[in-house]
Amino acid sequence: MLLTRASEYALLSLNVIRKSDKPIGAEHLAIELNIPKSFLAKILQNLAKAGILESRRGSQGGFTLAKAISQISISSVLNAAEGKPPSVFNCLEHADSCPNGAVGTCAISPFLANFQHIIDNFLDGLMLEDILV
Repeated sequence: MLLTRASEYALLSLNVIRKSDKPIGAEHLAIELNIPKSFLAKILQNLAKAGILESRRGSQGGFTLAKAISQISISSVLNAAEGKPPSVFNCLEHADSCPNGAVGTCAISPFLANFQHIIDNFLDGLMLEDILV
C-alpha cells in the first residue's frame, strides 16, 4: 500500500489529540511525536479541512477531534493525510505508470482492481476506535 509518513503522523497525532481534554497545538504535537512542525502543521490542516479535526485559534487554541473516534474512518484519515485515496499499486492510479506499457491489456489488471476494491471497503469500514488502544 502506498502510504507515506503523512498517514503515520496523522494517525499518531489523532491518538494524542483524542486523549486530551483541551486543544493541542501543532508545536506541542511536533515535540511530543518528534515530527517536523511544518510538515505536521500541513497534515493537521488537511485533517481539519476534511472535517476530522477542529482548529481553534488563540492562546488556548489548537486542534480537537471534530467527531467521535467511532465516526472517523481510517479511509478518511488516509485520504486527508495523503491528499488522495491510498492505492495498492501505482499502475491503478496512473495509466502511464504501467511498467510494461500494457495499459488496457494488462492480464492482471482485473485482479489488481478487485484487490484495490477490497482494500478500499476494508478501510472505509475500519474506524479510528478500531485501531487505537
